[in-house]
Amino acid sequence: MREILESVAAGELTPAEAESELAGYATTGAGRFDAAREDRSGVPEAVLASAKTAEEIGDLAATAVETTGRAIVTRIDAAGAAAVRRELAESAPEATVRWDERASWLVATVPGFERPTLDARVGVVTAGTSDAVPAGEAAMIAREMGAEVTRIDDVGVASLARTIDAVDRLRELDVLVVAAGREGALPTVVAGLVDTPVIGLPVSTGYGHGGEGEAALSGMLQSCTALSVVNVDAGFTAGTQAGLVARQVATARAGE
Repeated sequence: MREILESVAAGELTPAEAESELAGYATTGAGRFDAAREDRSGVPEAVLASAKTAEEIGDLAATAVETTGRAIVTRIDAAGAAAVRRELAESAPEATVRWDERASWLVATVPGFERPTLDARVGVVTAGTSDAVPAGEAAMIAREMGAEVTRIDDVGVASLARTIDAVDRLRELDVLVVAAGREGALPTVVAGLVDTPVIGLPVSTGYGHGGEGEAALSGMLQSCTALSVVNVDAGFTAGTQAGLVARQVATARAGE
C-alpha cells in the first residue's frame, strides 16, 4: 500500500488507478467501474450505455481507459459515442476509438494495450440480417476476450439449403453463438449437426403472437438438441459465455 501511495504522491499513478489497485474498482461521479473484473472472472467489465446520460457514459469510459487501458461500451448511440470521444480527447487524446453504429458497441484503447490472444475459434452465426445487432455485440466481446471470431451470416432455416451449405464451416469452430428471431429454430438445427457447444441467442424480431423474441426464446428452451440459451437480445452474455469456453479450449490445447 505504501508503494502505491508513494506512486500517487510522485504523480506516477492517478487516484483512480490507485483506488482500482487497492479496492479493485474506481469510483466516479457516474458510479463504480469494476477494474478487476477481467482478472477475477475472465470477463472484461463493460459499460452499459442504456439509461445513462451521455456525460455518465463518457465519465465511465474515461475511467475504464485510465484504469485498464480499454473501455468497452454496449448499447451506445451516436450521442453517447460523441460524449466518449469528447471525454477521451481531454483525458486520453492518444486513445483509439472504434464505434459500430449498427451493433451499438464502442471500444477505446490506449497505445500499447494488448488484449488476450486465445488459440480458440468462436463462430457467431445469424439466421438473417435482422439478427445482426445482438450478434455483433456477441462477436465484439468474444473478440475482446481474445478469441478468433468467424461470422457466418444469413443461414436461416427458411431455406435449409443455406444451413446445410455452412455445415463444414460450422464444424471447424470450437464454440458457436447462433442468433435467430421469429421461431428461433436455427440453433436447434445447428446443434443437431455439430459436435461443438452451441449457445442460442434469441432475437427480438417477429411480430404478433410470440413476437419480440418470446417464441424464439421458448423454442430454444424447448430444443430437442443440446444447447445453452441466453435471454432475448443478450448478445453480450452469449459472447462472454463463448469467450469463457474459448479460454478453456485454449488452455487444453496449450497442455497438449
